[in-house]
Amino acid sequence: MVRGTTGREGPMEPTEGEQAPVAAREEGPGRGVGRRSVAKSAALTAALLLAGGGIAQARPARRPDAKPAAGGDLTLRLPAPTGPHRIGNTTLHLVDRSRRDPWQPEIPVRELMVTILYPAGAAGDAPPAPQMTREAAARFPLIDAVMHPELPGTGVNWAATLTHAQRGAAAQTVRRPVLLYTPGGGDPRTLGTGLAEELAGHGCVVVTIDHPGDASEVDFPEAATGRDKVRETVFRGDPRMNPQQFRTAIDTRVADVRYVLDQLELTAAGRNPDASGRPLPAGLGRALDLRRIGVYGHSAGGTTAAQALYEDRRLRAAVNLEGYLDHPPERPGGEGELFPVARYGVDRPMLMLQTDGFPHRAELERSWAAVLAHPHGRTRRGQFGATAHGVFTDYAAFAPQLQAAGLMTAEERIKLVGASGPDRSIPLVRRAVRSFFARQLSAP
Repeated sequence: MVRGTTGREGPMEPTEGEQAPVAAREEGPGRGVGRRSVAKSAALTAALLLAGGGIAQARPARRPDAKPAAGGDLTLRLPAPTGPHRIGNTTLHLVDRSRRDPWQPEIPVRELMVTILYPAGAAGDAPPAPQMTREAAARFPLIDAVMHPELPGTGVNWAATLTHAQRGAAAQTVRRPVLLYTPGGGDPRTLGTGLAEELAGHGCVVVTIDHPGDASEVDFPEAATGRDKVRETVFRGDPRMNPQQFRTAIDTRVADVRYVLDQLELTAAGRNPDASGRPLPAGLGRALDLRRIGVYGHSAGGTTAAQALYEDRRLRAAVNLEGYLDHPPERPGGEGELFPVARYGVDRPMLMLQTDGFPHRAELERSWAAVLAHPHGRTRRGQFGATAHGVFTDYAAFAPQLQAAGLMTAEERIKLVGASGPDRSIPLVRRAVRSFFARQLSAP
């Protein structure tokens, strides 16, 4: 057990040239669309809509005032990374045979899908990789638009969005800091692509992790015992409304992160952890500096990042993007149990970032204050103004495009990502996360 302490560091700085919608605070002591496909997704949608206290309220699949996208469904664009490096990426299927799947007992192992983004060498002939596979993109509007009711159910070609990374490109054989990303509850790893590319373009190896059964949809190389090729979420409502489900989710996520760390060690030693034996990009293992590993996550992923930092000393720093550090209360009006990271503190750097538009700031405050109450620690917090919870994801770029196309109202955009435009909010989030890890992982 790590029993560290936390404290405070200097205030956050705005991106150069910004009017800084950031209010920094210091606080211290004081099978494709196949066998079960559309029918299963429709059943899931109905279940989510009917779930009491769930993630979303019922709404039409498409807004009555939505304008059809010119020339067909809208193609959304990710913001370009600003770093000097070309980016490569590769996807791995990892199988932990020491664990059964916690969500579906008929699956005898714990499987993960991860994407690794890294500084690449000379450009090849391959086109940019898509953000989502076609099979995942086919499920996305059936599931995610219910979990996030601001999203349109139709009108977007989710399979058409391209990344800025070349699949399978050779890695630069320079030892690089390694960052793990764990997404929000019910979200796929692909919704963190923009920030991951920014970090990779500035010289990090970034590993984005799907948590199957939790993530909205996860596309595997093939079907397996107990599941289809594309596995959908088991959530039927907000997991914080179900204390046991939330506990299982975070425990599973932390174990997933630690297993990915084990597989990165194998990769750095020259082995290939991919369960299908697909070749790794040339030089990838030599690019991993496992003396400099950080973790960041959004919402439930922020909870995961903080608790993983507490549990695993291979992690040197963490960023929690608006994630609770306590369990939900067992009964209405009660207080939930603090996670150990909040109860005992942690002795390595952690940055906690929040938005002024998060409707559950009061519930968040108790556990965040507990972390900051530990003296002599290295935890800091900051708040972004004119923003909301989804600003830490690719929705920061997508929501304004959806609004411009008539597929999202201004009110829905503000609810999802806040009023701040992407020209401000995206650089601010990028700089805060990038500069934190640059400071904390600069030396071996």
